[in-house]
Amino acid sequence: MRYVVPQFIDVEDKILGPLTVRQFLILIFVAMAMFVEYKLADFGLFLAVGIPTFAIGGIFAFLRVNGQPFHFFLLNLVQTFRRPGLRCWDKELTDGEMLAIIREPPPPPPPRRIRKEALAGTKLTELSLVVNTGGVYNPDA
Repeated sequence: MRYVVPQFIDVEDKILGPLTVRQFLILIFVAMAMFVEYKLADFGLFLAVGIPTFAIGGIFAFLRVNGQPFHFFLLNLVQTFRRPGLRCWDKELTDGEMLAIIREPPPPPPPRRIRKEALAGTKLTELSLVVNTGGVYNPDA
């Protein structure tokens, strides 16, 4: 049976021109927040608060870092700062520990590896014939 393999699964659907659903919803929430700011503050305060709101909304809607939306990048950044994956232990050795390490005898050399001879082509052919015939074929006979 043949199955259709989906392609471009990481591409979001466009709903309104070049905007995706995620971008559209973010921009709607930013517009609502700016409307509330406009109604509750005078114009000078609205500009002081509205411009950063608009910039942050634009960053969350349109910026991509390493091919991922910005909110994924921000979540990964917070998670990395909370629990870093690489833990370094910087222990300084005391003089007594250094002398103990220096006085230890060196470890024995590793054992030599035993090399097996490669099977010749004829021997390999005979072995495969023995295996294929289930042991009926005997090369010594």
